[in-house]
Amino acid sequence: MESSVKMYFIKKMTVIVVLCLAFSSWSQVQNVYDDFEGNGDISTWFGDDCNVDLSFSNPNIQGLNLSSTVLKYTDVGGQYANIRFDVNENFDLSTNHTFTLKIYIPSGGLSGNQNNQISLKLQDGTQGAPWETQSEIIKNVLLDQWQEVSFDFLNDPFINFNGGSPDPVLRTDFNRVVLQVNGENNNDIVTAYIDDVNYDGSVGTCSLFNNLVWSDEFDGSGAIDNSKWFHQTYIPNGWGWYNGELQHYTDREDNAYVQNGYLHIVAKDETYTDPVQGITKEYTSARLNSKFAFTHGRVEARAKLPQGVGTWPAIWMLGKNINETGAFWQTQGYGTTGWPECGEIDIMEHWGSNQNFVQSALHTPSSFGATVNHGGLMATDVSNTFHVYAMEWTTDEITFSLDGVPYYTYNPSPQNMSTWPYVADQYILLNIAIQNSIETSFIESEMVLDYIRVYQQGTSSTVDEQNACDSYTWIDGNTYTSSNTSATYNLPNVDGCDSTIQLDLTINNSFIETDFQSACDSYTWIDGNTYTADNNTSAVQYTTVNGCDSTINLNLVVNQSTSSELTETALDTYTLNGTTYDATGVYIQTINNNVGCDSTITLNLTIDSSVGLNENIQEILLYPNPSTDRIRVSVPSQLIGVKATIIDASGKEIYDFVQSKKKIIIDCSDYPKGGYRITYKVGDVARSVSFVKN
Repeated sequence: MESSVKMYFIKKMTVIVVLCLAFSSWSQVQNVYDDFEGNGDISTWFGDDCNVDLSFSNPNIQGLNLSSTVLKYTDVGGQYANIRFDVNENFDLSTNHTFTLKIYIPSGGLSGNQNNQISLKLQDGTQGAPWETQSEIIKNVLLDQWQEVSFDFLNDPFINFNGGSPDPVLRTDFNRVVLQVNGENNNDIVTAYIDDVNYDGSVGTCSLFNNLVWSDEFDGSGAIDNSKWFHQTYIPNGWGWYNGELQHYTDREDNAYVQNGYLHIVAKDETYTDPVQGITKEYTSARLNSKFAFTHGRVEARAKLPQGVGTWPAIWMLGKNINETGAFWQTQGYGTTGWPECGEIDIMEHWGSNQNFVQSALHTPSSFGATVNHGGLMATDVSNTFHVYAMEWTTDEITFSLDGVPYYTYNPSPQNMSTWPYVADQYILLNIAIQNSIETSFIESEMVLDYIRVYQQGTSSTVDEQNACDSYTWIDGNTYTSSNTSATYNLPNVDGCDSTIQLDLTINNSFIETDFQSACDSYTWIDGNTYTADNNTSAVQYTTVNGCDSTINLNLVVNQSTSSELTETALDTYTLNGTTYDATGVYIQTINNNVGCDSTITLNLTIDSSVGLNENIQEILLYPNPSTDRIRVSVPSQLIGVKATIIDASGKEIYDFVQSKKKIIIDCSDYPKGGYRITYKVGDVARSVSFVKN
């Protein structure tokens, strides 16, 4: 990508770590392909209630399919109309589980009211009733356009005719492929065109690079992750980028952003003046430098590429030591070596002038610019379909692959710094350049990446560290409610090799507490509210230091304070609740009531002096005291003929009488139990004596 002459090309946990990557020794286990132009492995097609034409002229040569001939599928109204083929060797879906094809359904060839769909069914054709072994995937299709449809028996929803059958990837009995348009059990007519039926069962040995050391899964939405990427925007030569390119690289989200788990690098036709160098150009794009560099390993990127003549996207690498003004590692003080001495590895390059051709290349001091060290291949629909572009770099060779299939290996002899500068750290670049051949109709186009990952040699398993509250459902489908460090899971990667993942799970618990409170009259709780009545419904939630919920429920009892008023007259002194008063006044006492709250008593007290009374006046005798029904009252002679009053404990006068003689009897049998007081008053002087009714 850095070269000055580069016109030699032919005219998409939480990260699931892949631990064993297919790359080295390859053998073709089973390939099934038919382009209906004489190339392919399918010898015979059969039609069931369906006419088949294997060399029909493509009725819609545009878009995804520029082939001249295709298969014509004609359902003339048969109830179970379909087409099928058999293979000699049963499918091994554990190594590859995806079938692809292209389909075109013109709306003018339909009758009835059907869901527009295509089914791919796998069967054991050796059985007398092969449909009973069937596993089926159904995909909806659009009318009046070519489209590519994939049937992934590992990840797509499937229907087993026999519900007790294992998952299709666990079976080895399939040898028949059945294609059916718009389902069965109807007599409607449909015409469809099918092309490029493909199943690639290639497998290979697994790589020593099995440890994920760096990745970007492009989760979330918004700006790129600045901890992983650097926007390279400074034009290093002061006037323009290399190869006569027309673009400005910017750090705007218009040109590079993340959305719904994908990175979008967008090239645009727009006039832009760089704010630092003041240079104006007519196109913008983005060029990202990874803030991670490494020596030896595997790079894997899942991407869709832009389209349009003049677009030049690349996934590539440069030596961390390149001396290039404005590059990230130059700003970190590593720029000691020029290009191509630093070495360049082009993992994927693509030119809009050759839409489905992708290429890989190496630039070294021995061959650079129009380097002889390159290889490429035609791919399928690279702008609308994700493909996996990968590079594996060992001590003595670099191999490139597409969708797990290697197509070019560089292993020069002899190896020296002229042919092999790949002895030190390299970093990753992502960009779209604009060539001076850009078509006038170009407006914008983008490269979309699902992920990019770097693997190096490591252990045979990788630990998936997870923290969760209360429970966690792992990739094995199990829900764990306690910490777990022993669970493992094996998963085949895109290349068919096993991935082993070990779970390291920490479960932190949420908790619920009840705050029991009692209060008098009112209570202000931790939620800031003041409650004046009982409450058992309020709750507050907190987040613990582990990020889990903590719920506190309130259980509140509100008791009430009380108040009363007492009016008393006494001679010399008066005692209430242990406190003695000797002067007239209003007194307030606060004691606890029976529920533990304040009981406020207001005492209105009048104290009369006994001065002037004969001593004998105080000789008032009551007996028996306490009494049950009658009480005898004996007074001194001074009180004979004096009016007396009986007062209960609340201060209420309940009876009055005249002391007619020295000794009298008072009937108290009807009085409630409690304390009473008899008061005699002579002039301004009063004398009281108390008794108790039992």
